Amino acid sequence: MASPARAIRDLADAYSDDLADLNPIIGTMTGLRPGDDRLPDFSPDGQQARDDLDRRTLAAVGGTSAPEDDDERRCARLLRERLSSNLAVSEAGEHLRDVSNIFGPVHVTRLVFTMMPTATDDDWAVIARRMANVPAALAGYTESLRTGAERGLTAAPRQVRTLAGQLADWSAVADGRGWFAGLAAKATVPDSLRGDLDRAADQAGAAVRELGGWLSEDYLPRTEGTPDGVGEERYRVAARQWTGSNLDPREAYDWGWAEFHRLREEITEEASRVLPGASIGEAMAHLNEHGERAEGVPAILARLQGLMDEAIRDLDGTHFDLAGRIRRVEAHEAPPGSAAAPYYVRPDRSFTRPGRTYLPTLGRTSFPVWSLISTWYHEGVPGHHLQMAQWAHLADRLSAFQAGIGQVSACTEGWALYAERLMDELGYLRDPGARLGYLEAQLMRAIRVIIDIGMHLGLPIPGDSPVGAGQHWTPDLGRALFAAHSSEPDSYIDSEITRYLSRPGQAISYKLGERAWLDGREAARKAKGEAFDAKSWHMAALSAGSLGLDDLAAELATL
Repeated sequence: MASPARAIRDLADAYSDDLADLNPIIGTMTGLRPGDDRLPDFSPDGQQARDDLDRRTLAAVGGTSAPEDDDERRCARLLRERLSSNLAVSEAGEHLRDVSNIFGPVHVTRLVFTMMPTATDDDWAVIARRMANVPAALAGYTESLRTGAERGLTAAPRQVRTLAGQLADWSAVADGRGWFAGLAAKATVPDSLRGDLDRAADQAGAAVRELGGWLSEDYLPRTEGTPDGVGEERYRVAARQWTGSNLDPREAYDWGWAEFHRLREEITEEASRVLPGASIGEAMAHLNEHGERAEGVPAILARLQGLMDEAIRDLDGTHFDLAGRIRRVEAHEAPPGSAAAPYYVRPDRSFTRPGRTYLPTLGRTSFPVWSLISTWYHEGVPGHHLQMAQWAHLADRLSAFQAGIGQVSACTEGWALYAERLMDELGYLRDPGARLGYLEAQLMRAIRVIIDIGMHLGLPIPGDSPVGAGQHWTPDLGRALFAAHSSEPDSYIDSEITRYLSRPGQAISYKLGERAWLDGREAARKAKGEAFDAKSWHMAALSAGSLGLDDLAAELATL
């Protein structure tokens, strides 16, 4: 019988179990369904089943008494906000035009295979069965896009061309046999299993090629005339999904410009410290040519691993109290055909799979280190890994929903930006260029706020803008502003612009989330005065579970 003190969290756990049945990738990611060989139904019927679950659970939350326990109260608010947001996104038909270069249905279908254990023959048998289900999963996704096209709901051509190109990259792996065949080739298994594994890999690879061809030949012509930007109504719905707030996009846009000008002044000063008299671009070029470099993928992964290991050694006991199983995190190369941005994958709840950071190498073999240092504090420690691993560690006390399934991007990306700032405050960015890299990343996040909102709403560009003054935002102008303030190659910038256009509202979650984390810390510090203890606050904040922006700063202020 459920405990009255945990009624909401028990409901959230039941929801998480049911959702893991409907979306087995979530089951693998969280560890709720180890050994599951299924994949989600990405068809309209599959979405309808998830919508029905959300509606039933929302009704059940409304039937519970007002919670007194803090974890119960936070969980209730998170459930209401997340499920309402899910339904709003579905009602807008976004699943019928979901074409993206990052974390879309196709990407998570491949991603889940990188999360699965491979130590035993039984593990590979599960992988073989799941690979055999890839064609049905991609067919369901195709059905959703086809249904959307019939209703006049299509993605923009830019996103379609990019995804088709990524699928071509996947298919080129392993001498043209495809990414799934390359994964299967790593297995040392008995002949009885080898046949099943290779057949499944071939079927999955054929499905990837078929989807890529359909996107290019059938779907792309139907998208002609679809604008890149989604407009204000769709943007507000999408932004709530990423931030947990019904925010005012114009207030955020104006604040983004204020941050841009503040950071541009600061980074100009930092550039002169790297190379006296140099501009920002000249200082970055100097670091790329003369700064520390890692030659080869193994070397850069070892360097990034060392950064995270050092941070854990130094911060544990001083600024955080880390459980033993949180102290393990790994650096990996991202598979071919990934988007350009680094990313993190959380551990499962049993920590049989550790937290992992991924670096997309994009064909490069030589890596300037200066621009990656603060990024790995963001992706690894004390950023995403400390937050999400702590949630996994406390999943039984919180709920599986608070510990990840109900994740709000502004909460997680905001913490990761806060973590970069913390490492700057603690003096870890002393190496030549390391602080310039941090400020470049901060400036990029401010630019994200400006151009994400600006491109989707077609807002006017102010007269003091270094790019496009007096015009209205377009993807080309957004790219120009990004390129003018970035040391990244063209392929990275193009990938980022496509990402913002295909995931409206996600790009703003970083800086808006950081703002809430900083406001919450400052309010807690003022409330407690000399009694404020940063380590205690950090651990309480990381133990509260996922929170949306409507609640985040206020909750942090009370800790």
